Amino acid sequence: MTRERGVVIAVDGPSGAGKSTISRALSKRLGYLEIDTGAMYRAMAWLAREAGLDFENHQAVKAFSDHAEVELQLHNGSTRVLANGQDVTSEIRTPEISMLTSKISTLAPVREAMMSLQRKMGLKGGVVLDGRDIGTVVFPDAELKFFLSASAEERGRRRFLELQAKGVQTTLQETIDNVAQRDQQDSERELAPLRQADDAIPIDSTGLTIEQVIALMEQVYRERTAGKDREQ
Repeated sequence: MTRERGVVIAVDGPSGAGKSTISRALSKRLGYLEIDTGAMYRAMAWLAREAGLDFENHQAVKAFSDHAEVELQLHNGSTRVLANGQDVTSEIRTPEISMLTSKISTLAPVREAMMSLQRKMGLKGGVVLDGRDIGTVVFPDAELKFFLSASAEERGRRRFLELQAKGVQTTLQETIDNVAQRDQQDSERELAPLRQADDAIPIDSTGLTIEQVIALMEQVYRERTAGKDREQ
């Protein structure tokens, strides 16, 4: 497929694998737009909590999905997440929202609304999208797919340090347990479960620095595209 602005790069993987951080850095290095799909679902979870949404009420979920507005804005070099016009960039990174996100992402109306928006944003290419089903469901025709993972212990440790820096009170073991629980929820859900696409390149980031992972992904990108972006 030939796209106007370059290729679509899908970065899938479990919670806490560093997908957002690495995708953000990779997109900057390539001059691509980063679409943080995880942040979009987190924003929906935040809105659902604020609205007291009954997940068992299909009609209410459908109405909620049709009217909820999630937007990603680039501000001073960083992406801000807006939910119904309110900046929730910091509020959506709590353990509570993480677990709620795993639940709300199983709801068909929510996924349909988010998938439609994500496809529209990435249609012309030149984008890096990260999530759990980008290469399998949202953009199965993505020209380049990565599956980024790390051990549950390593991902829990990373998330624990992030939460500590933000002043969130939790323990390392609790954070590791939350990561493992989320893995199970995401892998076993009926709708768009977490799995590696057959044509995705697996990268285990356990023991690797962010720079090492980015360099590896950029090398694969350069080899795969072989100057095609410059010709477009």
